[in-house]
Amino acid sequence: MLDYPSLAALAAVVREGGFERAAAVLGITPSAVSQRVRALEERLGAVLVVRGQPPVPTEAGAKLCAHAERVRLLEGELTAVLPVAAAGGARALDRVTLRVAVNADSLRTWFLAAAAQFTERTGALLDLVLEDEGHTADRLRSGEVLAAVTTDSMPIQGCRTVPLGAMRYAAVASPDYLRRHAPTGMDAVALARAPMLRFDRRDGLQARWARDALGASLLDAPVHWVPSTQGFVDGALAGLGWGLNPLMLVQAYLAAGRLVELVPGQRLDVPLHWQHARLGARLLDGLTATVLEAAHASLLSGAVHTKCAPSPTNRRRPVPS
Repeated sequence: MLDYPSLAALAAVVREGGFERAAAVLGITPSAVSQRVRALEERLGAVLVVRGQPPVPTEAGAKLCAHAERVRLLEGELTAVLPVAAAGGARALDRVTLRVAVNADSLRTWFLAAAAQFTERTGALLDLVLEDEGHTADRLRSGEVLAAVTTDSMPIQGCRTVPLGAMRYAAVASPDYLRRHAPTGMDAVALARAPMLRFDRRDGLQARWARDALGASLLDAPVHWVPSTQGFVDGALAGLGWGLNPLMLVQAYLAAGRLVELVPGQRLDVPLHWQHARLGARLLDGLTATVLEAAHASLLSGAVHTKCAPSPTNRRRPVPS
């Protein structure tokens, strides 16, 4: 049998990013947290967490943390219906927290509406982990989160995958930017020399659009690094560079003429999926239903047809494996 107080200490260290923070959450001393984790390691004969800033779980530690988070969720739901909980006058459900990985573009556009609706209805809490949508599934695979918005359609073991729809992106810049960098119109040569915006080193959305739309290579193109969804919009408005932005964020600017498409109508659709652990947990099922409802109201559904072939991308923003 596992020592669940020690397992809870390990999960708190990883979740909170340190022994002192874990101690504050658990209401014990950092020394006690360390002793519990060490005792669990000695009992199992394996290193479970690499001490550092922040502490990083080993493969065995990640599996145990995933188990601990699932037990924590199920126990929270069970406690909520026990007579002793009602007698205490507190809603145990309020203490249940669901950890979810989501990309920045989804968080900025449609996901928070679903989150607000879910928490208002259930009283549960959310711990949103921001990650590129091409890597959110890795967080789910490692057990760090219970659900994720991802571009990965392949089901992870022990998880269920549901299509959400597609996020449509447009390549935009300010009119002045285009006059400076492509006075006769954007082509492959001009695009390879024009400063672009990239979210981070894993952001390959601009390169995919350039290759599909104009056959252009951006290998040596100048780059401004802007790790913010709103910063991408603001950077384009300011003439800092061009970039791929969710159409729903820039549609009004396009209509007003404050932004223009580099190649009108040449857009890119990124299919997103919702993957979540198969737990039979009421809260997780409720979150799934709310997320699906919000996604279907905001994202493109069914067969998506654009001039740029939709495909998974190493991007941001992210949400969304």
